[in-house]
Amino acid sequence: MKFEQPLWLWLLLIVAALVVAYVVAQRRRSKYAVRFATLPMLEKVAPKSPGWRRHAPALAFLAALTVLTIAIARPVTDVRVPRERATVVVAMDISNSMAATDVEPNRFEVAKSAATDFVDNLPKQFNVGLVSFARTANVVTRPSTNHQATVDALNRLTLTDSTAIGEAVLTSLDAVKNLDADAATDPPPTRIVLLSDGGNTSGRPIDEAAQAAAQAGVPVSTIAYGTAEGTVNLDGRNVPVPADADSLRELADATKGSFYSAESDEELRSVYSDLQSSIGWTTEEREITNLVAGIALAVALLAGLASLLWFSRLP
Repeated sequence: MKFEQPLWLWLLLIVAALVVAYVVAQRRRSKYAVRFATLPMLEKVAPKSPGWRRHAPALAFLAALTVLTIAIARPVTDVRVPRERATVVVAMDISNSMAATDVEPNRFEVAKSAATDFVDNLPKQFNVGLVSFARTANVVTRPSTNHQATVDALNRLTLTDSTAIGEAVLTSLDAVKNLDADAATDPPPTRIVLLSDGGNTSGRPIDEAAQAAAQAGVPVSTIAYGTAEGTVNLDGRNVPVPADADSLRELADATKGSFYSAESDEELRSVYSDLQSSIGWTTEEREITNLVAGIALAVALLAGLASLLWFSRLP
């Protein structure tokens, strides 16, 4: 938390002085009572002590003054708020390795289902598009607010050879260009969400794509999908198909995106849920003077109410 007008915080010294004055006054009161009565007589004639209740209203009132002083200094803090607009490109690996059954029933079916839920749960005003990649990368649906078109396209995807991760990023960047006239002067924040279960075997290198995304200011969040033990049958041979987690992590780091690893249906859905939350919300600095002032008022009212109920007077 920071303050727009921190000089007002010097008033807290006055509150501190009032605390000291209250403590001194209470000690003098105790000494005065003992001076004019013997202890046995004091126990008989003095009413039952209210204990902690005697101090509660005064301390609450001092707390209210403290919070009110903080409000005068105009506090500012980071607040999580929903984004009004954004562009998300889902880049889906459709290489043959996605047929591996280490994730039941297979990687491909689970990936399509989880991506569908991800798209469905994004805010309706977001632009969403789909890029598929294997030997090459293709824009399946251009980013738009028609989320159902992307969902339908996900269900139509089929598998083919090779994995072109670098091409997927570069094609996704091309897909978000010139979305509309307004975006030219005030483009919405863009994120690429790329899922792959293998390494880059075709097309331009990942480093080139990462550099292009970083220059465009587009984070690429990557998901390394599948287990290390996953295999796929190619021409009668069981071929290991582990995800290249290191390359995907480097891609995410280079573009200021997030890296995830998922080895099951549950983990993949959890990853997409986390991505949906991070993409759908942003953190902004907001002045919270009204909130802090409201807390001060509430504490002052409680102090007054407690004092009236217990002692029939205001603190």
